[in-house]
Amino acid sequence: MDAIDISILIPQQLRGVSADEDKQQLLRDEATGGDAGAHLVTPGETITADPQYMKGHGAYAEGESTVVSSVGGVVERVNKLVTVRALRTRYSGHVGDVVVGRVAEIGNKRWRVDINSRQDAILLLSSIHLPGGVQRRKSESDELAMRSFFAEGDLLVAEAQQLYSDNAVGLHTRSTKYGKLRNGQLVVVPPSLIQRCKSHFHSLPCGVDVILGLNGYIWVSMTPADAPATESTGNDITAIDASRVATETLYSSKNDPIPRTTRANLARVANCIQALARNDLAISDTMIVYAYEASLVHDRVADLLKADVMREIALQARRLYELSLEA
Repeated sequence: MDAIDISILIPQQLRGVSADEDKQQLLRDEATGGDAGAHLVTPGETITADPQYMKGHGAYAEGESTVVSSVGGVVERVNKLVTVRALRTRYSGHVGDVVVGRVAEIGNKRWRVDINSRQDAILLLSSIHLPGGVQRRKSESDELAMRSFFAEGDLLVAEAQQLYSDNAVGLHTRSTKYGKLRNGQLVVVPPSLIQRCKSHFHSLPCGVDVILGLNGYIWVSMTPADAPATESTGNDITAIDASRVATETLYSSKNDPIPRTTRANLARVANCIQALARNDLAISDTMIVYAYEASLVHDRVADLLKADVMREIALQARRLYELSLEA
């Protein structure tokens, strides 16, 4: 499959560069705080021959001063430390990340959650929000009722609270915006395509809620009919109000009735996300809206899964994004 030019995620074309050219690129990034643009490298490609730079993750030294990439990805720089962030890799957790996961196992006062990482994340019984918002220490009765909170196979959204010594991620769901997921479907994309932003909970103007998990798991669901939305983020996209989740339905496993038109919108949004991911475009709430608008020329939602249609939608979404930057 031919992938389109991924200029939103990687503005600079893949090319061989000399040491002098790459030094100038690193200096430009240093002067602009690293935001001038990304530099894509392939395994074995020379990143820089300047002796003042040190190798980090995803790179190794060759000779006395040459830094060479060991993976294919984007060059990132922190002061004089040069690292390469792989484009195709497992999720590596960071404290504060919003992740979507699936409960894999129930253990002693904890759940093991698949978050698309090298190992399962840990959600402790003491780190969840009790029904009714009760603030108290978890008792033996709570431990016996763990499956009434989260059972094997349940999908949930949580926040990374800590990293353990073995790099396992510790999660928590102490806010009502976190918890069990219902009324939607899961879309899996490479974690590197998810853009970090102020909020990862979005209500789209088409009546669909989207949770962009930084681990590459995206939850697409129906917007509750009585849900207020706050904090406009532009393009009629609003951030999801955390207080709109009723505590009595926080751990419900029963889906609400979903109208046929809403089901079609859910499938359309999910297919648009897959189109962006298949063409290696960065995924954000804005890009999803642009892709959704570009897909409206196709009446049948199933047509959006055709390779040529996915490419067309991705190209149009990228054009709309570039026009918004010029405006």
